[in-house]
Amino acid sequence: MCDLFWLSDAQMARLEPFFPKSHGKPRVDDKRVLSGIIFINRNGLRWRDAPAAYGPQMTLYSR
Repeated sequence: MCDLFWLSDAQMARLEPFFPKSHGKPRVDDKRVLSGIIFINRNGLRWRDAPAAYGPQMTLYSR
């Protein structure tokens, strides 16, 4: 699944302070979700057409 990531670890480290903190329920992997959002936007797809490897489509949409 590492070939699905659009962001490097260095880029994620720079974005990390801007993510909300988890309050009780554990968060879905932010790197995977952001990569899914980038994939959708770059390819002009609908949210429901996102590959399942990026996570639930509603999570991609709501973030």
